[in-house]
Amino acid sequence: MIQHAQSLSRALTIATVMSLIATAGWSQQPSITWLSTLGGGFSAAFGVSANGSVVVGLARDADGYDRAFRWTVAGGMQDLGTLGGDLSQASGVSADGTVVVGAATTADGQFRAFRWTVASGMQDLGTLGGDLSQASGVSADGTVVVGAATTADGQFRAFRWTVASGMQDLGTLGGDLSQASGVSADGTVAVGRAATADGQFRAFRWTPSGGMQALDASGEYESVAWGVSADGTAVVGAAATGSDGQSRAFRWTAAGGMQDLGTLPDGNWSEAYSVSGDGSVVVGWAESIDRRIEVQIRAFRWTPLGGMEDLNRTYARLLTDGSILIAAYGISSDGRYIVGMGYNAATERTEAYLLDTIPEPTSLIALGAGLVGLFTRRRKR
Repeated sequence: MIQHAQSLSRALTIATVMSLIATAGWSQQPSITWLSTLGGGFSAAFGVSANGSVVVGLARDADGYDRAFRWTVAGGMQDLGTLGGDLSQASGVSADGTVVVGAATTADGQFRAFRWTVASGMQDLGTLGGDLSQASGVSADGTVVVGAATTADGQFRAFRWTVASGMQDLGTLGGDLSQASGVSADGTVAVGRAATADGQFRAFRWTPSGGMQALDASGEYESVAWGVSADGTAVVGAAATGSDGQSRAFRWTAAGGMQDLGTLPDGNWSEAYSVSGDGSVVVGWAESIDRRIEVQIRAFRWTPLGGMEDLNRTYARLLTDGSILIAAYGISSDGRYIVGMGYNAATERTEAYLLDTIPEPTSLIALGAGLVGLFTRRRKR
């Protein structure tokens, strides 16, 4: 009788847990939020905070000027201003959304890298002795910034800036030019592209101990790295495939080297821009050719199991009005939130978007199994 009661109790618990899982699945559906503009006809998003509540990028204002923006769920789109000029662009955001980096013009029209905080506003990060700079990425805590800046002789060099030490020249791969595009969560790994002695650009990965290393030093064609995983072990970008100038998105790891992620159906070109914290989810844009032999550019998501998928097909039910996701430029650390640029049919303009893909069903099932296991262990006590 006691065993029967215990079995019945366990069955009821499992049913309750699975009901909660089903309810969670029904109440949380994928969604897309179009972020509008600052009064003009264009916007694009390049970075998103860890929880998806803050998005940064570029938006046109009513006077036709492109401005850096910070968008929040509560406050909408905020113009972050400039460094005295007319233009600015935000390229990256810290995990908690309080630090934004990018580039803005000064009163004399020079572009400078900036670091913006909620408390202090926009700060000019300076240069490496020249006139120009731009910031492209920021660490999770907002204390390390990477980008490119001119030296006294006018050469662009990749830099790593810290609150404590200022701007550091990361060098090149034997040539004159380099640019850092992304940085790991702790700020110790920077990625980008740099010129070799023969003038070819190669994707690089930089660390304090190893310096700048080409990801494909023996490659025949050029490449660029745009993003890096939280721990710095996975790098994504694009690499040329031949003399025709076409390129393919890649994902690089120390163990596997540079992996071609392919394209969408019948396409020839793709580029990867961002990767999740664990390196398993990659986003970017790729060519796709439809039945009318029309070349289209579409946002993609790539995973080791699913390969490259067109986000417009996966989330077609969110785009029934004719809207299109053109490119994906950023992804949250957990892979849930994707930001980029698309066509908003409702406003008939190109706009930044925030796509909430919600957790995979398997994660909810795992949660349920864990709760059931916990209950069972407690009953046995």
